[in-house]
Amino acid sequence: MKNLVLLVVLMAMSFYSCQKEEQTDGSADEKSTALFTLLEPETTGFDFKNEVVNKKQMNIFKYRNFYNGGGVAIGDINNDGLSDIYMTGNMGPNKLFLNKGNFEFEDITEKAGVAGTKPWSTGVNMADINGDGLLDIYVSNAGHLEGNNHDNDLYINNGDLTFTEDAAAYNLANTGFSIHATFFDYDKDGDLDAYILNNSNIPVSSLGYAEQREIRAEDWEGVPDIFKGVGDMLLENKDGVFTDVSEKAGIYGSLIGFGLGVMISDVNNDLYPDIYISNDFYERDYLYINNGDGTFKEDVKNRASHIGLSAMGVDIDDINKEGLTYIILTDMLPDGDHRQKSVMEFEGYNIFKLKQSKDFHQQYIQNTLQLNNGNGSYSEIANYSGVSATDWSWAGLIFDMDNDGYRDIFVTNGVNHDLTHLDFIDFFANDIIQNLALTGKKEAIDSIIDKMPIAPLPNYAYKNNKDITFSNATKDWGFDLPSLSNGAAYGDLDNDGDLDLVVNNVNMKSFLYRNNTNELKQHNYIKLKFRGTGQNKFAVGTTVKLYHANSLILQELIPARGFQSSMEHDMTIGLGTTGTIDSLRVIWPDDRTVKLVNVAVNQVLTFDQKDANEVYQTPAPEIIKPLMTEMPNDHLIRHTENNYSDFDYEGLISKKMSQEGPAMAIADLNGDGNEDVFIGGAKNQAGTIYFHQANGKLKATKQPALQADVFYEDTAAALFDADGDGDIDLMVGSGGNQAGEENSYRLRLYLNDGKGKFKAASDPPPSNFKNISVISPYDFDNDGDTDVFAGSRSVVGVYGLDPDHLFLENNGDGTFTDATERLAYDLKKAGMVTSAVWADVDNDQKKDLITVADWGTPKIYRNSGRRLSLMSSDLDSLQGWWNVVESADLDKDGDMDLILGNQGLNTLYKADTDRPMKMWINDFDDNGTFEQIVTRNIDGKDYPIHMKKELTSQMVSLKKQNLKASEYAKKSIDELFAAEIVSNSIMKETNMGESVVAINDGNGKFSIKKLPDWVQLSCVCGITCTDLNEDGHLDLILGGNNFEFKPQYSRMDANYGSVLLGNGQMDFEWLNYDNSGFYVKNEIKHIGQFKDKNEKTYIFTAINDDKPKIYAIGN
Repeated sequence: MKNLVLLVVLMAMSFYSCQKEEQTDGSADEKSTALFTLLEPETTGFDFKNEVVNKKQMNIFKYRNFYNGGGVAIGDINNDGLSDIYMTGNMGPNKLFLNKGNFEFEDITEKAGVAGTKPWSTGVNMADINGDGLLDIYVSNAGHLEGNNHDNDLYINNGDLTFTEDAAAYNLANTGFSIHATFFDYDKDGDLDAYILNNSNIPVSSLGYAEQREIRAEDWEGVPDIFKGVGDMLLENKDGVFTDVSEKAGIYGSLIGFGLGVMISDVNNDLYPDIYISNDFYERDYLYINNGDGTFKEDVKNRASHIGLSAMGVDIDDINKEGLTYIILTDMLPDGDHRQKSVMEFEGYNIFKLKQSKDFHQQYIQNTLQLNNGNGSYSEIANYSGVSATDWSWAGLIFDMDNDGYRDIFVTNGVNHDLTHLDFIDFFANDIIQNLALTGKKEAIDSIIDKMPIAPLPNYAYKNNKDITFSNATKDWGFDLPSLSNGAAYGDLDNDGDLDLVVNNVNMKSFLYRNNTNELKQHNYIKLKFRGTGQNKFAVGTTVKLYHANSLILQELIPARGFQSSMEHDMTIGLGTTGTIDSLRVIWPDDRTVKLVNVAVNQVLTFDQKDANEVYQTPAPEIIKPLMTEMPNDHLIRHTENNYSDFDYEGLISKKMSQEGPAMAIADLNGDGNEDVFIGGAKNQAGTIYFHQANGKLKATKQPALQADVFYEDTAAALFDADGDGDIDLMVGSGGNQAGEENSYRLRLYLNDGKGKFKAASDPPPSNFKNISVISPYDFDNDGDTDVFAGSRSVVGVYGLDPDHLFLENNGDGTFTDATERLAYDLKKAGMVTSAVWADVDNDQKKDLITVADWGTPKIYRNSGRRLSLMSSDLDSLQGWWNVVESADLDKDGDMDLILGNQGLNTLYKADTDRPMKMWINDFDDNGTFEQIVTRNIDGKDYPIHMKKELTSQMVSLKKQNLKASEYAKKSIDELFAAEIVSNSIMKETNMGESVVAINDGNGKFSIKKLPDWVQLSCVCGITCTDLNEDGHLDLILGGNNFEFKPQYSRMDANYGSVLLGNGQMDFEWLNYDNSGFYVKNEIKHIGQFKDKNEKTYIFTAINDDKPKIYAIGN
């Protein structure tokens, strides 16, 4: 939402103000039980305030980064063993504080000569630029557009607590409008090179989403010179002079580079440092993979399925003790219902798709946490982990705050004025426009700014739960003081073995936190110091691998991280209760290495690079025989969705209902002993029948009957002998949710000539013209012919209303009669059915019908042989967003268990028994159309999840209430609408998102067991069961993902297929992608097995808007 459209509005208007909240300029009372204690400036001597005052020529209207704040650097400038602190100020002097021990600091700024003379300092680094063994200070500057007043400063350490500014001599001065920098040895030649992160000053709205990232800033045409500036710069250190090699190295330097964060890490474990750049506004982030030859390949789209939109700070570190680094990026999604509705306005779906079409990737307003899958890909799991929403955030730092051996997350947030407050925009702007119209006078800029609301917020501390989730420990750990915080850095300031914290604030004194872990916890640590060689005396780029108790802790010596800040160079690594480190390996920047074994804890170790003689060799990839092998699919036909947006007709739904295909069905169609495959087409695309030619090779056949029905969208299909002639026929169901085309949503029957050639039946089956989701055939009455259940997903154009379903009785000649009322009356209660399966759950030798539904429960319809009747069971309490059901005897006890695929837990909104989510369907404004309002439960009341504008644009009656956004945010559904309207609404409820197995205990009793965590990272839409590892126990293969949501809901894309190995005791182990061999990044709609005549099994995945994939089981 942080875009220039808003700033243009602000610049054009003056806003009436709600009363400005009082700002705190002190520190919290010390809490002896808190993990961190905020220390008083009066006792520490650390006293810094980044005061930012709007002035006529420099204010939020003149400079959009006006409230981005300053940075922090921690490092030992005099090599006395105590880390010192440097703080940057935007409008005032920077300050350097000398650590004198015991949390006593001396301000030596003036005598050190490092206050700075530039009007707007941003980021800061402590790095040994000249290789003399002393930390220098590099300060980035920005601010004013005109004049040479934003050159960066390099303060060379003289060794006597004084510094000499000498940036020009090193060619590090004239670098553009800099936000931050980082120093690292990208070419591994032994000295430190530099990456300068610049933030384009051009008005964002003037670019029209231009995708010209290949054009360097100075070469853009039609742009005033004042805005051209300089793009990001990669500078190679050549004998102490830094030379721009950006273009030849493959580094973008465009005007659409709105960089706010830079992080160096070896993300692919090839011993070469890679670069991550977080970009604000509409440009996507950059992940530059080091090619090892002085060039880089930008690869973020291939590695991350989606990223943040207004990305700010970035950090990369090992979170799960697997030796893999995760990436956290901060954004500006508010935490809490009221705050979110008061300040957020999400971009529309059409704008989102426009940006997607222009190569800006999938971007969403939220913090992102990228889980490293170990195969070069990431899964974004911030919603699952509980760290996606921390308001207008800046620094996101990954470090072990309590020394338990697992890295936690600290996030700073706050902005000096709530620029996005919707009341400020929607209501107060109108007053100003009216005043302007009446008086012809504009209010002064300072008057406008004074009326902007201010809302300091506490920073966030998240404790690692050791299962890739985090708990909010902000209050318990002592961070509950509201502030306007930006840069932050950690370091062991008192040398007690835990990491202390410094935070730079806007218009209030900066925070100095003492970490009390050493006194409060019985946790161990190890502290590591490094002495490098040559021009890299502090050994930046060193990697440590620490092994203990079957865990691997990975840490890289990269000081610049977070937002505009730099950490100390020593490593302090928490170990929890570990008493001895099994082994510790140091890998120096030149790949030399040293290894220690049986290392004692709670000590300081100093490593010297000159003592390392062994050269580290990256371990050869482990030879893995995966359980499945992907087969070529070049000859398969891509499913291609038509261009249709459900949101144009149903403005309140969260996701498209029109992209549920392709349908899939498997059977031997030509009698050759090989099972064949039908895959449905999208609208204006015919379905395809593939003949299996053996060995998993499929060949598309020509089927004129299917080609004649190209108009239909195939959303369900089944293969069975419909006419009793001994061959397999095809029934296809149409859907798509396209308004005005519901009459085409019908069942179609194609009869087989016995050789795999199909023709349309002359007497088509009955249809109900709903969005068909499943066709499930079975001879339920055991009369020798196959009957059919046809379930529907939704009523076209009215999501939430229960569609009717069909139970078709086979007349024995390939025709069907609608017998729903007579034989399956209870199907009226099935809801919005998404999947169904026939399985004998009551062991009476007759298969029962099990259905699952969106916003519903799994239902069992008991088969008496004469009719289907709804049977009560323990499943009746499982209210979810169910996608698929499969049955198998997983525990080999003789009855059928169920595998139930749900939405998963990687979603912003979650439901449980105590806090259910509800959907209310009614014609709320009595205009002849139904609306759907989704609510979540907060303190026992049901609050809409929709933003005010989203709801009022659909309901004129609500718009007439003229509610402020902050007023709307406080209202539950029964406070927005009359009691009669609410009570007369259709209400659906859900209380769980997990995918589960339901263990059949008999007599309608089921034990529910959640599937492993990795499964819950996305929805499950396809399931099949087989014994993959031939141990005699059934394993599960699952897939899903769902992309087409409105932008505020992000999308489900974090699971690339799950293989779960079963042990027969209903325990399932998730297998990583390399070992399983099953890896699909797109939307899996169905998974099935097909065999050749030799009983070799293959896995077929039907994928929305892409080619199918085939996997061979075994080798």
